[in-house]
Amino acid sequence: MGIFVTPMFWLLYGGLYTFLLFVSGVIAIPAGHLGRRRGKRLGGRDRGVALFAIVTGWILILLSLLLVLAYAGLSAGLALLADPA
Repeated sequence: MGIFVTPMFWLLYGGLYTFLLFVSGVIAIPAGHLGRRRGKRLGGRDRGVALFAIVTGWILILLSLLLVLAYAGLSAGLALLADPA
């Protein structure tokens, strides 16, 4: 049952998760830049954490774009399989 339900769950709600990944990345990048600027004023404290937020934000955006491509490829593949001609 789990082998069947898990892919169906991702197909039904995958767009929501992809959107949330993208939004989290878009929020993390400016927050990381603000943290680096604040860390510079405080003498370099927690600048590494802010850099981690920037890198993580870019990775989240990249993963969300890869997921969009995967969904498009899956849709195109299923369309080819369902084509009666």
